[in-house]
Amino acid sequence: MEEIHAAEVTRTSRRDLIALLGGAVAAWLAVGVRAQPSKTFRLGILVNTRNTALDELLEALRDHGYVEGQNLIVESRFSEGVGERWPDLAAKLVALKVDAIVDQTTPAALAAKQATSTIPIVITSAIDPVGAGLANSLARPGGNVTGLATLQPEISAKALSLLKEAVPTLSRVAVLWNAANPALTPIWGAVDATARSMGLVLLSQPVREPQNFAATFAAIVSERPEGFLVLVDALVAQYLRQIVEFAVRERFAAVSTTREFAALGGLMSYGANRTDAQRKAADYVDRVLKGENPAELPFEQPTTFELVINLKAAKELDVTVPQLLLARADEVIE
Repeated sequence: MEEIHAAEVTRTSRRDLIALLGGAVAAWLAVGVRAQPSKTFRLGILVNTRNTALDELLEALRDHGYVEGQNLIVESRFSEGVGERWPDLAAKLVALKVDAIVDQTTPAALAAKQATSTIPIVITSAIDPVGAGLANSLARPGGNVTGLATLQPEISAKALSLLKEAVPTLSRVAVLWNAANPALTPIWGAVDATARSMGLVLLSQPVREPQNFAATFAAIVSERPEGFLVLVDALVAQYLRQIVEFAVRERFAAVSTTREFAALGGLMSYGANRTDAQRKAADYVDRVLKGENPAELPFEQPTTFELVINLKAAKELDVTVPQLLLARADEVIE
């Protein structure tokens, strides 16, 4: 009796397992069918240059079922740091009748918005979309532009305060920023207010195009600041490695708002998680390609931030980072 009962249980278990697996396969296939876009889309990319953030965005789009060369045609246009090229490059993407345009910087998004009022535009790092004229409000953009607002004024000001916390003796800080990008104006205002509250003197060191960096580096050296703050936009990000190499060579205690800055050898960084941001940007691209109206898609602001401290850089600078600050770091590079 026990053997017969065991056999029956075994047969029942097998039937249940087969049914369970069959249901799982069916569910998986159903998800796959839903995830697979119903047509081939043409996506316009309007950025300074091919970069890691763009690669992460395209990879995240694969998770939504968009595969370049299969159901996604990617039309990339690069300004190579020359801002005057944005209007022409945007017009060329519009002429190709792309289904959506992705930008990484405010000047590019402004050019795209000027070129079309109907094609959805997703900006992955809008510093001040309302102030720049890209949207009526964060909650209801009201036009054809939506995406991610970066909170850069607040983040940049926080980065400066963390640098002062790491190096209490700081009194003069050089600030490298792209003065040709109107979106950076509120960032400068926030950073300046924070500096005044801490008794710091800021030394504005602007760039406007790639050929400005050499002269700006020379100007910073002549000022001999103790600290160095790098305000990142698409142009500055393109030359981040050279900027870090300069900071290391001149032995500046330096901070920026992108993790890559600390990973390359800068003292520290504080900012939003880039990978998380690109996943969210891919969500927006997916939604507008599926027909959602960007005018009604609220801009999303970052919720995940990371403090990275490079202890190797600190040792080379003879900086002793306070233990309380190290304890708050999300990552410490030895």
